[in-house]
Amino acid sequence: MRLFGPILVLTLIEIALFITVGGWLGLGLSLLVILGTAVLGSALLRLQGRRMALDLRQAMNGIGDPLSPMAQHGLVMIAAVLLILPGFLGDTLGLLLLLPPIRHMIISMVGRRVQVRRPPMHDTHRHGVVIDADFVELDPDTPPGPQPGRRSGWTQD
Repeated sequence: MRLFGPILVLTLIEIALFITVGGWLGLGLSLLVILGTAVLGSALLRLQGRRMALDLRQAMNGIGDPLSPMAQHGLVMIAAVLLILPGFLGDTLGLLLLLPPIRHMIISMVGRRVQVRRPPMHDTHRHGVVIDADFVELDPDTPPGPQPGRRSGWTQD
């Protein structure tokens, strides 16, 4: 129910903008702008998926921090979706999100409000996983398998 109000307001704004800008540009040019931004958005979405996979692979190999590329690519993907959806407000917001200074500003604003908790290093003693074992160093010249007078090691006597 909380989303109904904002969605209704955005829909009414889109309709009002379509009537206003459409009356100013004309029907043909308005449809051309809407279809052109939809094509741009779908091309961006396809290209962004490939770039995100490459950037994340590089970040996971220790070349960089994976959070920054994920945030950048996420905002570009949101921009692409806004460009695909019909409407002048969504197109304007999508085009604004394609500008790197706007994306950096949004990421820094969200970064100030969100705390990222990194998982602690794996500590076997804290989690109670302790493996108690004995080992026997085998002579490399002795062939594998049971030997007379020697236990196999796989059974308990």
